[in-house]
Amino acid sequence: MPYALAPTRHAARVRDAVEGRVPAPSGSARLASSWQRSFERYQLDPGSVIGPRVLSAAELREIREREESFLRASGQCLTRLHDVVRDADYCVMLTDAHGVTIDYRIDRERRNDFKHAGLHIGSCWSESEEGTCGIASVLADLAPITVHKTDHFRAAFTTLTCSAAPIFAPGGELIGVLDASAVQSPDGRESQRIVNQLVRQSATLIEDGYFLHRTSSCWILFGHQSRNYVEAQPELLIAFDENGNVVAANRRAREIIPGLEGPRHIDEIFDSSHVQLRDIGRIEAIASLRLRASGAMLYARIRAPLGRSASAGVHGAVPLRDARDGHAMRTTRAEETHDRSALGPFLRSADAHVAENARIAQRVVGKRLPILLLGETGAGKEVFARAIHDAGPRHNRPFVAVNCGALPESLIESELFGYAPGAFTGARRHGARGKIALADGGTLFLDEIGDMPLALQTRLLRVLAEGEVLPLGGETPLRVDLDVICATHRDLAQMAAAGAFRDDLYYRLSGAVLTLPPLRERRDIGTLIDAVFAEEAQAAGRPLGLDAALAAQLADYAWPGNLRQLRNAMRYACAVCDTVRVEARHLSADLAAQLAVSPCDPCGATAPSSERATGQTGNAERARILAALTTHRWRPDAAAAALGISRATLYRRIAKHGIVGPHRA
Repeated sequence: MPYALAPTRHAARVRDAVEGRVPAPSGSARLASSWQRSFERYQLDPGSVIGPRVLSAAELREIREREESFLRASGQCLTRLHDVVRDADYCVMLTDAHGVTIDYRIDRERRNDFKHAGLHIGSCWSESEEGTCGIASVLADLAPITVHKTDHFRAAFTTLTCSAAPIFAPGGELIGVLDASAVQSPDGRESQRIVNQLVRQSATLIEDGYFLHRTSSCWILFGHQSRNYVEAQPELLIAFDENGNVVAANRRAREIIPGLEGPRHIDEIFDSSHVQLRDIGRIEAIASLRLRASGAMLYARIRAPLGRSASAGVHGAVPLRDARDGHAMRTTRAEETHDRSALGPFLRSADAHVAENARIAQRVVGKRLPILLLGETGAGKEVFARAIHDAGPRHNRPFVAVNCGALPESLIESELFGYAPGAFTGARRHGARGKIALADGGTLFLDEIGDMPLALQTRLLRVLAEGEVLPLGGETPLRVDLDVICATHRDLAQMAAAGAFRDDLYYRLSGAVLTLPPLRERRDIGTLIDAVFAEEAQAAGRPLGLDAALAAQLADYAWPGNLRQLRNAMRYACAVCDTVRVEARHLSADLAAQLAVSPCDPCGATAPSSERATGQTGNAERARILAALTTHRWRPDAAAAALGISRATLYRRIAKHGIVGPHRA
């Protein structure tokens, strides 16, 4: 077998890395820890060229019989994944929770090559036996990974590249690992990015298929935030018994809905007072349900139990468990561990501004302090507001959002404050509760507060000052207790100074003011692009990868519509993509034109034809901006300073002239 490094050289490199004389493999702390465990705890030989241990036919048969339901649920996904990666000479393997390969897909013509490398059924890939490799790292850390060539601990595997992802049971415990491996591949780790994404998406599909098999005797709720995907690609799966007690929930549901780790009743999760969930199942309809924790709408259909009485419970079902320690979690523990994790993704952001906003929000949430979020349209203000709500003591109470700029002025008053019976012509006979009353006990989110008419600002001020709301046409005010988060893309301080916004309301709302940076200024833009693409690819219902060159172009783009524009762009590209990889040709025509790079432009930038025809003034400005960017190696702060303009103004002019930065390596 050929080796990426000679066994003796690889062994010396591993020892030097473990003893701190050379950097960790690929700069990864996770791989470095695995190398150290393999060397010190398991005392494996990094220079060994012996392949993995392989079970006897009898041993393998016993394990496969025990994992029959898991194999049945995963078989089709293994085949589909292999169909996608087979032309690149990958095999696909499925292991049990101990790293034993219990199923695989491989081209017959390459069978001997893969078998010689140890990639075949019955092979064992635990870290204690084989050291650092894709499957072993997932078993150790319960997280996806790519272990590429010389990232492997043992010399026997240094030509392999392995992308692996965990598969969890309905209760949260690990049941297996999905892996795609190639014997030969390019040296660059970037070449494995798409395969890694495909493996992760396929692992999720297997998880959901196994979930449905294990909970077949329960009522199943299939949910999605879009009605169009409820049938085609539901993302939330919740199983409950005949009494309405939640038995299990898939990983996505546990991520979105707080408190699903412990015992819950389905009515504690959804406001279903207007409909019986089991009735939805009997008529096979799609219904809109409101999440009690957030107030968000979810579209769902309900499937009745299959093949047996629902009252008999789930065959082989397990209680909800923590994926890391395997102990059943109680409701009290779930409450104790509600450690404001909703803000976790923001706290861990690579963008210092976003992380600092999250730290401030974490400190002020629950302190009866109004929060004002400032930022451009589409910058993610509502998403951040929801995270603040979910991180606070009111996370189990409603989150009610109102877009003050989207409602006609004549309707804002009745929408916000509600109205008494007969308050006006066309009113409901019994009146209606307003959004403020609906948010009682929870959080009221007022988006585009700068568009609220002055007359209604006075009434809102009374609500905030006195904790009372008077319905339109009513005589008795209602007491309300709520937190208020507002958001706007306008300069409220300037509006208040000009008399366009009540200054007393401005000071009442601005207890804590947080400014969300636009997408073009965020240091974590690459991570955000990957995350949004992964979500949209999963919603598209098939494994997709994002072309690396396109990802670099997207990270350089100014994104005037921010996250909202990014999501729409990724959704469109995934919808029209006719291959397994999304490329520039799959973008909408207008975005593709702005990203296009002219061959005659040495700076790798171009402007739309309509801009090139605007005359000498526009061309001169564009040339000055390009010169400054080129001189300062495309560093926006330095270029803006050289031009004598702000960074924000520089980005606006870059977008105006259609300037696109050079491709990233």
